[in-house]
Amino acid sequence: MTDLTWPTGTDKRASGFIDGPDGRLEVDVELPGDPPRGVVVVCHPHPQQGGTKDNKVVYMTARAARESGFATLRFNFRATGASEGRYDEGRGEQDDLRAVRDWALAASGLSLAGLAGFSFGSAVALRVAAADGAPSLLTIGLPSAYFDNELPRPDCHWLAVFGDADDVIDVETAIKTVRALDPAPALVILEDAGHFLHGRLSELRRHAQTFWQAEC
Repeated sequence: MTDLTWPTGTDKRASGFIDGPDGRLEVDVELPGDPPRGVVVVCHPHPQQGGTKDNKVVYMTARAARESGFATLRFNFRATGASEGRYDEGRGEQDDLRAVRDWALAASGLSLAGLAGFSFGSAVALRVAAADGAPSLLTIGLPSAYFDNELPRPDCHWLAVFGDADDVIDVETAIKTVRALDPAPALVILEDAGHFLHGRLSELRRHAQTFWQAEC
């Protein structure tokens, strides 16, 4: 297991392992072409349903952040891919996110620009943003049922993206729950898009870029 180091010089990416709360975590770092304006950490979907850091929605979200000028980190939660540890139903996974965030800020000397996540990962990112604070939050396919449809409202800029034909979560309830928050997050609903946004990733990329370029 190679220890992860922050890319320097002409290197724009690095992969390796950092110490997590339940063992080593597998992390990918990628930098934008120009000096980064901050750090965005992106969380993947449910690890027991095939979710990993290489999920296409996660990858496109990170790409949009880099194109907006930010360094990005994608990582595998505990017990996913080559990451060590045991699945903890979203509780310990919050501490995994904290470990990656804290490592990135210490290794880079940059500030946190935002957290992001897809599906299960969006719930983890939301909980950490609500508990710890974050400048911005991007959630994609947020399963409000994970919160008994009583979502926390972090004090940050928040964009929530849903496909209105989502066949994995109860999207009508999730959208209703998000809209009821005060203040309500910015909301993008992709018409006829399913949970995994097949064929719609370019739209996600565009909305994410607009959000980060305006808010960060």
